[in-house]
Amino acid sequence: MNRITTALLAALEALLVVAIGIGLAMVPLTVLWAAHFGLSVEWFVFWRAAADIWLLGNGVDLTVQLGPDIAAALGLAGADTPFLITVVPLGFAMLSVLMGMHTGRRAAETPHRWTGVGVAVGSYAVLAALVTLSAVSETVTPNQLQGLVLPTLIYAAGVVAGAELGRRKTVEVAKRLDPVSRRIRSWYRKLPQTTRIVIAGALRGGTAAAAGVLIVSAVAVTVLIAVNYATIIGLYEAVQAGVVGGGTITLAQLALIPNFVIWATAWFIGPGIAMGVGSTVSPIGTVVGTLPGLPIFGALPQGTPAYGFLGLLVPVLIGFVCAVVTRQRLDRPGVPERTTLEHILTGLGMGVVAGALLGLLAWWSAGAMGPGRLVEVGPDPLLVGALAAAEIGVAAALGMLAGRMRIPAKR
Repeated sequence: MNRITTALLAALEALLVVAIGIGLAMVPLTVLWAAHFGLSVEWFVFWRAAADIWLLGNGVDLTVQLGPDIAAALGLAGADTPFLITVVPLGFAMLSVLMGMHTGRRAAETPHRWTGVGVAVGSYAVLAALVTLSAVSETVTPNQLQGLVLPTLIYAAGVVAGAELGRRKTVEVAKRLDPVSRRIRSWYRKLPQTTRIVIAGALRGGTAAAAGVLIVSAVAVTVLIAVNYATIIGLYEAVQAGVVGGGTITLAQLALIPNFVIWATAWFIGPGIAMGVGSTVSPIGTVVGTLPGLPIFGALPQGTPAYGFLGLLVPVLIGFVCAVVTRQRLDRPGVPERTTLEHILTGLGMGVVAGALLGLLAWWSAGAMGPGRLVEVGPDPLLVGALAAAEIGVAAALGMLAGRMRIPAKR
């Protein structure tokens, strides 16, 4: 495959990623335009709405100015003045990253890897700029600078990651490291072997612990939705949005599923989440007021759970188990025995890595969801990161000390 063909395919894939992302919002809105409004409203109103949703899903803040009638109908304090919506429906961002990884892998399979990566990211940047400029209206205004930068950065992260993964699968290319990789590896190899083992154990174990807490949180969200299914259906009926409106609401909730998983993680860690200023949803109790009009919020736990404090054991147990497994993998033949201090440092390092990852996810999932009280929705990222680092770090340090089983060397 020559360079021009690689560039054209990369540009086409970038176009498809943008089209799919906007199309997920555009299709139900177009059906709503035809079925409910009878084509009487200008179609570009719905295009701008779909573009706004896509931009919001890629981290772009929206400034909303509602008309007097709509603001009065909502009955929320501050609805008559411009307000921000900053909660990112992470489903759109995840889609951009995953499809970007596919683009990067395809580019890595060609002799012109960086041409494919550069053209894909550049094409995506141009498309994101056009979408941002076309999304401005009197009611909703996306942050122009964020619209020009953030969607492209999210997609570029996936493309670069995919290109790197694809490069490693190619034997010929894997032998040739770029200058940055060579410098990092050269610096890393100059460190003492036990130091390298501590760093590797902290990175792998901490990432595994963070993933473990997220997996348990995903299961918990699934169980809550299943248990509270009747309540959620009742809220759907109360909204009376019809088939098309109900489908649109469902798609919006699906885009927020990653946020709900991260919020469940904050619940297990301890701080919980806020569903508006002065509210809290945590293991020690739930106090909420006016909620956003999404039926899935009917799955939120009510009152004070009888055994809610047991949820705090989840990150502790996961940190301990991940540390035991990490030590057993590190204690292989030919690896020098480490001191007690080095085991403790590995465990504490796992906590720092897990806390940093979960704190960043908490920061990305939180924000403003409307006017008045709804300017504060989601977890406190600093508190989530700090408590996760402490809980997982201490448990992991104990797990590193407990996992003393060694694999016997072959004779």
